[in-house]
Amino acid sequence: MPASAQPKTAVPQPSEGATAEGATALRPHAEQAFAGELAALAAQDDRPRPARWRLSPWAVATYLLGGTLPDGTVITPKYVGPRRIVEVAVTTLATDRALLLLGVPGTAKTWVSEHLAAAVSGDSTLLVQGTAGTPEEAIRYGWNYARLLAHGPSRDALVPSPVMRAMAEGMTARVEELTRIPADVQDTLITILSEKTLPIPELGEEVQAVRGFNLIATANDRDRGVNDLSSALRRRFNTVVLPLPESAEAEVDIVTRRVEQLGRSLDLPAAPDGMVEIRRVVTVFRELRDG
Repeated sequence: MPASAQPKTAVPQPSEGATAEGATALRPHAEQAFAGELAALAAQDDRPRPARWRLSPWAVATYLLGGTLPDGTVITPKYVGPRRIVEVAVTTLATDRALLLLGVPGTAKTWVSEHLAAAVSGDSTLLVQGTAGTPEEAIRYGWNYARLLAHGPSRDALVPSPVMRAMAEGMTARVEELTRIPADVQDTLITILSEKTLPIPELGEEVQAVRGFNLIATANDRDRGVNDLSSALRRRFNTVVLPLPESAEAEVDIVTRRVEQLGRSLDLPAAPDGMVEIRRVVTVFRELRDG
């Protein structure tokens, strides 16, 4: 069984409306793989939408949790878990409050983050991947040094970060593994989230976030090598804790669907005794988590 089939609480299913580009990609983005479902939801969605949202909060929640539309279109569940968690996450984004998805590894934080961004903004690629070496420029902005040396500081020499682009375009930015980023770099987000502005002192300018901008971060506090969030930064987020599956049967069902989807994407033959191995792996992971 591949390592990537580790138990998670998300259930990805390919969409019939996936784009040609997404169909050839080894791992298409959510807005590519589920383009058909997103389009069907947009066509049926007559509810009010926040500024620059592609779907209403109701449609975003339906996209994550699954359901059947009035025209008979089946929306596959992207997250299997308490409905209340998805509702709180969507409501947080609709009220311009930044969202922090917190949980141990295997709770589908990244998966939920990606699908929320895809449903809200139609683009899940404005991503900052947090590591111990993530610099401040990854969150704020960098410079094209050839242009900087030739012409000095200017807008043409500035290289916007994904967060800066999201602010200017009213999109949803994502920061993965926030607690792996050094604490001084984490705090770069404080001004962005509280003042909704990003100063550019070299140019004597600033970028003000337009309506529709928001940020989704993921983090866990169980692994080694994590950096605690400052109280000032944590207050800027609404934190939603993603739980592990409630029962072994629920986890087996989730992993079975994930393995089937991975097998189809890699053109692997079906394993006749796969369920036995899945139950064994799920049992091992649950026993390890329980100590």
